[in-house]
Amino acid sequence: MSNAEKFTVLIIEDDPSILFGLRDNFELAGYQVKSAVEGLLGLELARSSRPDLILLDIMLPGLNGFEICRELREDGFEMPIIMLTALGQEEDVVKGLNLGADDYVTKPFSIAELMARAKNFLKRYRKDEAATVSFGDLELDRTSRQLRRGDELIELTPKEYGLLDYLLGKPGRALTRDQVLNAVWGSDLVVTERSVDRCVTSLRSKIEQDPSRPKLLKTVQKVGYRWEA
Repeated sequence: MSNAEKFTVLIIEDDPSILFGLRDNFELAGYQVKSAVEGLLGLELARSSRPDLILLDIMLPGLNGFEICRELREDGFEMPIIMLTALGQEEDVVKGLNLGADDYVTKPFSIAELMARAKNFLKRYRKDEAATVSFGDLELDRTSRQLRRGDELIELTPKEYGLLDYLLGKPGRALTRDQVLNAVWGSDLVVTERSVDRCVTSLRSKIEQDPSRPKLLKTVQKVGYRWEA
């Protein structure tokens, strides 16, 4: 049995050509696939079948993707949700991510790229948070709140540590600046998105081999950031 056969993917999409293409490719790869062409049925399937991953279109008849995402997160469902969006929907992307979606792909998209993202999310889903995390030539000890490169101790400010720890807990996810602000700074403080950008720049200078061409902490244009270690 392949790893894919252990996972169920729910596709909520009303475009038949996209739905059939996704379903055929995921089934061919060994996944169990469920599908819905309208929002209310999709929400009911998500609740009843508890899939390991949801591919969710935004514009759906009945109940839209935003409402489905909000309902599932409010009900405590934690499975990864990847949104399927149209070109020029940056505001929709940010809204969906702030409601609890994990990532997005823009139509038309590469099936191979989407399946690779799905596979990575499924590998990480429900993993326990490790006390020590290694990435590249660095190691973060969450117990002592220390970052090391070999024997070298790399000093982090409290906000840099908070940002790095938050990113490590959400690998591969597109994160908006609002999400980072709320998680690291707290929603009750008067700060701006520029605070996030400055902290990202500072953290990159300490963890990236070439901060001008980051390989770990990537920028997601018009949205925010993604941890790609």
